[in-house]
Amino acid sequence: MMIETGMAPMTARVFAALFVSESGSLTAAELVRHLRVSPATISNATRWLEQRELVAREREARRVRYFVDADVWYRTWAASARSMALWAATTRHGAGIFGTDTPTGDRLHTTSQFFELLGHDMSQAAEHWRQALSTQRRRSGPAG
Repeated sequence: MMIETGMAPMTARVFAALFVSESGSLTAAELVRHLRVSPATISNATRWLEQRELVAREREARRVRYFVDADVWYRTWAASARSMALWAATTRHGAGIFGTDTPTGDRLHTTSQFFELLGHDMSQAAEHWRQALSTQRRRSGPAG
């Protein structure tokens, strides 16, 4: 599924390994051993995942530990919403350059409206999820 939606096969393997690990985290060395690939391969895959906020890293002495947490989808969705805002601003700027009275400017203006609406809806959905998860965590509370 990850590959079908645009993730490179090795990056998908790294993400899956992290996601299904008991702790949700593995060191770079553990990923190398588990997936039987080079450290450079792990470095490239985790860099891509970090750029999209799918994983984070922590330093442990001389090692790096990568992890996936419960907020991964919120952060990823919020990053996508920020991307929509960038698309909206860029296409709005383009519409101003070409003028909305031209076919190109009109197309860019319509595109900017689409991305503005999409970004707004995505931000609202992310906030809705954050609040729902927060409520769920308060209700379940710490084990005691």
